[in-house]
Amino acid sequence: MSWGTELWDQFDNLEKHTQWGIDILEKYIKFVKERTEIEVSYAKQLRNLSKKYQPKKNSKEEEEYRYTACKAFLSTLNEMNDYAGQHEVVSENLTSQILAGLARYVQELKQERKSHFHDGRKAQQHIETCWKQLESSKRRFERDCKEADRAQQYFEKMDADINVTKADVEKARQQAQVRHQMAEDSKADYSSILQKFNHEQREYYHTHIPHIFQKIQEMEERRIVRLGESMKTYAEVDRQVIPIIGKCLDGIVKAAECIDEKTDSQLVIEAYKSGFEPPGDIEFEDYTQPMKRTVSENSLSNSRGEGKAEPKFGGKPKGKLWPFIKKNKPPPPPPASASPSAVPNGPQSPKQQKEPLSHRFNEFMTSKPKIHCFRSLKRGLSLKLGAAPEDFSNLPPEQRRKKLQQKVDELNKEIQKEMDQREAITKMKDVYLKNPQMGDPASLDHKLTEVIQNIDKLRLEAQKFEAWLAEVEGRLPARGEQRRQSGLYDAQPAPTVNNCAQARESPDGSYTEEQSQESEVKVLATDFDDEFDDEEPLPAIGTCKALYTFDGQNEGTISVVEGETLYVIEEDKGDGWTRIRRNEDEEGYVPTSYVEVYLDKNAKGAKTYI
Repeated sequence: MSWGTELWDQFDNLEKHTQWGIDILEKYIKFVKERTEIEVSYAKQLRNLSKKYQPKKNSKEEEEYRYTACKAFLSTLNEMNDYAGQHEVVSENLTSQILAGLARYVQELKQERKSHFHDGRKAQQHIETCWKQLESSKRRFERDCKEADRAQQYFEKMDADINVTKADVEKARQQAQVRHQMAEDSKADYSSILQKFNHEQREYYHTHIPHIFQKIQEMEERRIVRLGESMKTYAEVDRQVIPIIGKCLDGIVKAAECIDEKTDSQLVIEAYKSGFEPPGDIEFEDYTQPMKRTVSENSLSNSRGEGKAEPKFGGKPKGKLWPFIKKNKPPPPPPASASPSAVPNGPQSPKQQKEPLSHRFNEFMTSKPKIHCFRSLKRGLSLKLGAAPEDFSNLPPEQRRKKLQQKVDELNKEIQKEMDQREAITKMKDVYLKNPQMGDPASLDHKLTEVIQNIDKLRLEAQKFEAWLAEVEGRLPARGEQRRQSGLYDAQPAPTVNNCAQARESPDGSYTEEQSQESEVKVLATDFDDEFDDEEPLPAIGTCKALYTFDGQNEGTISVVEGETLYVIEEDKGDGWTRIRRNEDEEGYVPTSYVEVYLDKNAKGAKTYI
């Protein structure tokens, strides 16, 4: 099977077919190129996806990745990054092993094809030239034969005519002989050219064209083989990365199998364990004993019946403290001079009975929270912004211990770093002492002194935190004291104060509790006072009209003039005090009996306290 013998007369069709073959090869090259672009784009998208869900450094997300499920997800992201890398490898291999080689091969193929068909056209032109020569000699031979025949006929005519002279007959005879000779010469030339043409034609159809077409056939077959090899390489490039992709998928499966729900649960305990013990049972408070109040060891709840005309029997105690109840911020300390009788010529106010201090704590810890009274949110925000105490006392014991331990470890690392630097400076100084030409030893004294001072500072800092850590780990205060301290941060229950005083500050400013008991709760009061500084003003819930003039001289009170209209920002909680505001800078407490309060429409009508 040879194109030279089977397709000897299909030169034009072979030219079209070979051009089509090159077009097919270029089309496949374009296909592979677009595939490489897709692989690169896919790999880039996978990398961007993996990067998008990577935890940000020094953020809360980074802390969350200590859980096994999050670690597995992080491993999945890393494996997907490697998975994207394999697609990049596919693109690179397709480019280097297929595209580059095929692009060069196509150029070579075009040149080879052009050369073969150039030779074919040259052979065609040669045989056409031979054919034209043959036709020319044939026409000349035919013309000379006709001329010789006419000359012979003219001679015979002249020779038969008796009227023609002998000279004319001789002339006609000579002319016929010349024409005859020319015909013979043309015949010989035509015969020679014909033989030559036949030889060239046999060479053309049996030698030149078969040889050229054979080369074209081989060229086309090489193109087909090269295309098939490229397709195999195309598949092999994908097959080579399958084991690595399989390892990536195996890594994802392995990471998923490492997820341990028990470990994550334990990490949740370690992250949020407060270290407090659940509250004990609430003791029964006997209201049948006249004016006798006891405070439970584990609670600050007291009855609010004291200070009222008739106590309610059989009712539920209002103040129950549980470890995770959100607490509202308390009002400022009640003013001292609160009785209208303190004002000269003023009306007499109803006598207010004294209430225990624990009742005041119980009141603001168990009252229903109002949205505009959540002033503890500001403190929580300030803690998030970095205003937390240095000793982390705002945290539960267990969390405080972890933070302190972390701080101690950081300080020890810094100390070790400074010590290494001190050792390096000392060695350099020794080198300078032994070889003065290398440097001045005195130039290192300042740096060495600075490093030693830094070490001393860091050691003092570490000792301070170690002391706090030791206090948390082994020398924690008593249970009641722990609960008292736990009230310093918002997310924990109200503080428990043992042996609380039996009386609170009265409107006239006197105290009935002991000094030691007063100092025991001063820490909380100070904390509460701090939270009232520089805060956003509370919204007004109504207005009030002063019935009497009140000279507020004590801390937390405000002076009013009879007939003055002011804004109410906090109702009477049952302790005989109402919080009012004159403007943005002036607000405080006045006795409820001194004002007439009108709540807004959203409240349950207007109340009048007279």
